[in-house]
Amino acid sequence: MNLILRLIKVLLAARLGSALGVLDVSVIRLRVWPNDLDFNLHMNNGRYLTVMDLGRIDLMARNGSLKIFRQRRWMPVVAAQTITFRRSLRPLQVFELHTRVVCWDDDFVYMEQIFMADGRISALALVRAAFVEDGRKIHSADVLAALGVRRRSPPMPSGIKAWTAVEDWHRETSSADVRHRESEAEAEVPEESP
Repeated sequence: MNLILRLIKVLLAARLGSALGVLDVSVIRLRVWPNDLDFNLHMNNGRYLTVMDLGRIDLMARNGSLKIFRQRRWMPVVAAQTITFRRSLRPLQVFELHTRVVCWDDDFVYMEQIFMADGRISALALVRAAFVEDGRKIHSADVLAALGVRRRSPPMPSGIKAWTAVEDWHRETSSADVRHRESEAEAEVPEESP
């Protein structure tokens, strides 16, 4: 099925579905279509990430945040994600995607997304998302306050803490590497002769 048609289906179902709280679980049911398949005739690993967007859209539409984000011109963006595959999703197989917010810190919201088929986990993903306005990151507390949520984050699980530490290290290392490469490139540029 075309991704646009899937998006329309998810948005229509969200309008008809029950409202969700910020910590509730969104569940959408989808099917593996031929254009989702890779050479091994199972769902392409890149397609999982695309489908995960639909789960987050359903969650935001049903908890009211999508409307608020559009009104304020806030953009939810994925800062990092990791996925573990357990079982293949086969052609025409029906599956569910469960999406929920696990916790948050000052800058990011952490979500878990689980692909289920035949009552078994096919893949598990963690997503670290931020909210930006005009290129500026919005503090999670401000985002939650706009949603009427005035509570502390649930405790951050140790696995997410460890993953966050790796992501922070990677971000710092890659930023330092980029700066180093830029300074090397500038040093190699020959001066123009008069």
